[in-house]
Amino acid sequence: MIERIRGRTETRVTGPEALSPDNLPQHVAIIMDGNGRWARERGLPRAAGHRSGMQAVKRAVRAANRLGIRYLTLYAFSTENWKRPKAEVDFLMRLPQEFLAIELDELIANNVQVRMIGQREGLPAHTLEAIDEAIRRTAGNCGLVLNFALNYGSRKELLEAARALARDAAEGRIDPDAITEADIEARLQTSGMPEPDLLIRTSGELRISNFMMWQLAYSELWFTDVYWPEFTEAHFYEAVGEYQRRTRRYGGLKDGGE
Repeated sequence: MIERIRGRTETRVTGPEALSPDNLPQHVAIIMDGNGRWARERGLPRAAGHRSGMQAVKRAVRAANRLGIRYLTLYAFSTENWKRPKAEVDFLMRLPQEFLAIELDELIANNVQVRMIGQREGLPAHTLEAIDEAIRRTAGNCGLVLNFALNYGSRKELLEAARALARDAAEGRIDPDAITEADIEARLQTSGMPEPDLLIRTSGELRISNFMMWQLAYSELWFTDVYWPEFTEAHFYEAVGEYQRRTRRYGGLKDGGE
């Protein structure tokens, strides 16, 4: 089922107290969209929208942590985003360093573990250094896993998984006729993580944009017209509330055959 909430001012606000602790998504993934449009509507440069979006990241992390959600994956920069103007790309590549310089101590204090999926090749050294420091300093934490998808593209991920399987088959480590879905999943960058139960996309766009295509096969999708810089903890709770109102069938039937 696809849910789209229309309107950036009239939304159904749900607080954490209204949510069932027995039916929370283990893994929430977010396509953080609309920074540029948010800035343009206010006569601001796109960079101002990206910087404001960092506050929305902080709010989403706090909301997920408060609910006890296990994994939060944020689509921070796609393999297609390199097509943007160089000045904007350079600014985006500085944001992880800026965000983590401000927020890392709080993440550590709140038992958050930082991870990254995506291609390291092509990322600037200062971006990787900031991410690697956060990964190192939070490696022992056992609370929320904050997973940044940076220089990530699902087609590239699936291509690399196929190449790994082909190498294993060519070298006799695996029988091609015996390859299972689990063999593919083991070679994805999300190996060891549960698939997202809930995908949130902001800004009114209704597509997944080369994001976790294998992993989202049975995810619940929730779309909102709210631009990412406007996304609040209340919006996060609202999305989880809608998730809890749905019945997940995984291609089967509800009890009673409906």
